[in-house]
Amino acid sequence: MTYDRQILRILTAVGDKGISVQLLAKHVYNQNSTLFYTPDLSEIRSYVQQYLLKNSKLPSSLIESMEQRGYYRLNTKNNPDAQQLMLDFKEQSSEEEKEEKPQQDLSLDLFG
Repeated sequence: MTYDRQILRILTAVGDKGISVQLLAKHVYNQNSTLFYTPDLSEIRSYVQQYLLKNSKLPSSLIESMEQRGYYRLNTKNNPDAQQLMLDFKEQSSEEEKEEKPQQDLSLDLFG
């Protein structure tokens, strides 16, 4: 379902800070609201709550509940799938470029 992907995308964006069920439900609600269709916030909230409870039962689950009641985050410590979701591909630092020495121009002189 699209809600599942949206929930995981939001949890990936917040990272280790985690997010409350209410705020997560509001984000999902806002992503699905259009000019011609307004979903029911209470239905989305109950779906988000059930999804989080279902996917945070085991210590190796994709989502983990935090110390603060009602807050959840991706379980990056015990779940390799969550670790893969958190991968951030950035450009390598320019240190390698600085280490390269400029090469000498070995081409033949055409006009000399």
